[in-house]
This record gives sequence, C-alpha cells and structure tokens, in this order.
Amino acid sequence: MRSIDLDSLEIFRTVVQEGGVVRAAGKLGRVQSNVTTRIKQLEQRLGRPLFRRQGRSLVLSPEGELLLSYAQRLFRLADEAESELRTGRPRGVLRVGSLESTAGSRLAPLLSRFHQLYPGVVVELATGTTGALLQRVANFELEAAFVSEPFTAPGLQALPVFEEELVLVTGKDVAAVRQARDLAGLTLIAFASGCSYRKRLEDWLGASAVMPARTLEFASYQAMIACVAAGTGFAIVPRSLLLALRAASDVRQHELPARVRRNRTHLVWHGDPSTALQRLQDLLAA
Repeated sequence: MRSIDLDSLEIFRTVVQEGGVVRAAGKLGRVQSNVTTRIKQLEQRLGRPLFRRQGRSLVLSPEGELLLSYAQRLFRLADEAESELRTGRPRGVLRVGSLESTAGSRLAPLLSRFHQLYPGVVVELATGTTGALLQRVANFELEAAFVSEPFTAPGLQALPVFEEELVLVTGKDVAAVRQARDLAGLTLIAFASGCSYRKRLEDWLGASAVMPARTLEFASYQAMIACVAAGTGFAIVPRSLLLALRAASDVRQHELPARVRRNRTHLVWHGDPSTALQRLQDLLAA
C-alpha cells in the first residue's frame, strides 16, 4: 500500500491553518470540491474522521490532532533535508523543553554557542516539570527536553548531560536539618506534582514517615526561594541554580543524604533526531 503523500498532508494542514475548506482552497489555488474530495479520501484511507463540524466551523478530531502532529514533523524533515542538501547546514525550528532550573543555570551558554554555530535554526524553549515535558516529547509537541531523575520514559531515548547537586533550603532562623524528622510540621514549598525534585524530597520524607504541615505550589524558583527566605517553609533546589540566581546568601542550606543529593539531568527525545537536534547533542557531548 502506498504511503500518504505530502500533497494530501499539505491540503489537510492548510484546511487546519485556514479554519475551513473555502479559505484553504483559495490559499492553495484549488477548487473547493477538490479540497473536500482529498480530505474525504484521506479520512477513508485512515478509517477515521479528521474533522468535526462545530456550527459553521471545522474543528480537529482527536485523530486529526494526531495526524497534524505527524504532518508537522514530516514537513519539518522535508524542509531540513532540502536545506541541508543545498547548504550543508541545519535550518528551521528546534522546539526544546527544559526544567526551569536547567534553563536558568545551564542553557544560556549552550544555546548561545548553538546560535553562533547554526544561526539558521530558531530554538523555541518551553519550561515545565519532568512529567509534563516527557508527555510533550512523547506527543511530538517538543522535539527534545531536559528532564531530571527519577523518571520513566518508555519509547523515548535519553542521554545524561548534567550532574546536579540538590540542596535543602530553609529560612535562616531554622536550626540545622540533619534528618528528615527535623522537618516535621514545616511547610513544603515546591512545583506542582510531576516535578522530579519534589518526588525525590517527598520519598525521603516518606521513608521516615514525615508529612509536611502543608504544601505550597509555585510556578518559578524565584518565587519559591523568596518564600523560603521569608521563613515560610523548606524546598529542594539545585545548588547551581542558587548560584545563578545569587540567592545562596538569602537562605540557609542543608546537606541532603547522597542518595537524595546526587542527581542527573538527561536530554530525552523521540525517534531519530533531526539534524538540528543532532548538532545540539554534539555540543553537549563536547
């Protein structure tokens, strides 16, 4: 059986982008009936509806959303192939995800160097928790992401890239924390569920049957550290981030057990890497 051709996918993508068949036909220079027929043929071939009618508009079905993600990847690869064959250099958009801590403390020099070497590639960076980033890579919304241990990523490839030292931080008036029980009754300050650092800390507390008095969730390390410095509670952060934010003197740092303290950041991706991603991996290896 022949594979789906790029021409059919281009018609499908244009209908999505233009919000309907009429405008897509005008954009493509085709008659409306031809566009409608090609969409129906695509749906018949796949055995799934790609659109649903909502009033006068067409909206993507879940199957259509999935096909669109694959279509975008195919067009990107086609553009990359043509560009690299013509110029020998990668071009296009590289969508990368990252933990906020990694973005704040590790990626600036790396992405600056990458831009110097490959100015034709536009890097789009999105931040999130390890859990959220893994899901976006699996769904092809991101080409790759920097995530932290512990994680499971069936179907994804992973490359360890950074060694991190995690540190427990509290307000300056808190006595030295030598064991998990010293934190009983205090407030945990963390990212939302899905954060691998939070899971590591909660596992350590749980092993000693310690429950925080409450948990406050924040969306940025700056807010978390400010809250800790104000004496509200405790948090776990990479030491490199404290240094990058120049916040080490604002809080009291407590050393964690080695099994909790030692951590690695990995780059994960799905399938064969694009030329741009391969170049980024080469920089990380170097």
